[in-house]
Amino acid sequence: MPEAFIEAAQKRVLLFDGAMGTQIQQLDPKPDDFPDGKEGFNDGLILSRPEWIKKIHRSYLEAGADCIETNTFGSNRLKLEEYGYGHITVEFNEKAARLARDVCDEFKDRPRYVIGSMGPSGYLPSSNDPDLGQKPLDDIRDAFLLQAEGLIKGGVDALLIETSQDILEVKLAVEACHLAMEKMKKRVPIIANVTLDQYGKMLLGTSVQAAYTTVSDMKIDVFGINCSTGPHEMTPSVRWLGEQRLPVLVMPNAGMPHNEAGRAVYKMAPKDIADALGEFVAKYPNVRMVGGCCGTNPEHIAQLRTTLDVLNTKMSQA
Repeated sequence: MPEAFIEAAQKRVLLFDGAMGTQIQQLDPKPDDFPDGKEGFNDGLILSRPEWIKKIHRSYLEAGADCIETNTFGSNRLKLEEYGYGHITVEFNEKAARLARDVCDEFKDRPRYVIGSMGPSGYLPSSNDPDLGQKPLDDIRDAFLLQAEGLIKGGVDALLIETSQDILEVKLAVEACHLAMEKMKKRVPIIANVTLDQYGKMLLGTSVQAAYTTVSDMKIDVFGINCSTGPHEMTPSVRWLGEQRLPVLVMPNAGMPHNEAGRAVYKMAPKDIADALGEFVAKYPNVRMVGGCCGTNPEHIAQLRTTLDVLNTKMSQA
């Protein structure tokens, strides 16, 4: 049997991939590249331009990533409904997972893992917002349940709830993952990632300590932080998480975004990201997984691969 994802993370620090959206933009997609001409439907490219998504997955694996995320960040039922694809949520996610698995299977040198990406629902159930806070909780949970079911059917090695801004939504997504596993009669690890601002708070004010405490006993396997800031702003949160029980995943942006002509630009160089994340790994044994979010590309992942290889060797000899 191949080495299981969590088992591998116990033995060595695993490297995740970098950003998907910015790599898609590098391909300069036109409206007719998207399903039904629905521009901006990046997840839909698994249907209309699957070779593009395979190329991006492959580029990260060639750079040395151990894990690639499915192109399903916005593929819960509520988000898919915005593009007219909510009725095939299970099949859609299964297809994306199989596409990623096919690319992983091209690499025979060591185990490569497919991580099922589950981004936000588009709602903030903890808020009093007249639009974003009024969606019934069962609807949000069921939207994630269908997504998780499809990802599990497609053979993912773990489910990643990511870029979460509302801790109640994280709880609903975790519940949905457990329900999907019960339905599928298959257990896969759950990773719960929250997004923090430069002051260590989620969008609605939840601290990293409160977020961790809320979900750490919900039978999740990994807790992490991703997006919003670069690694330096994450340091206090990583320091605290490094002292807790659960393994930690850290996926920063390539620095804080700079607004240039209305576009967010990320300027942190590959070596700077690798040095910062390498320091986390060296200081905090609980940091078992690292990768990149917005603005990171295969060059960042290649540099991280070099850094991690040195650190993994040192840790195995210690």
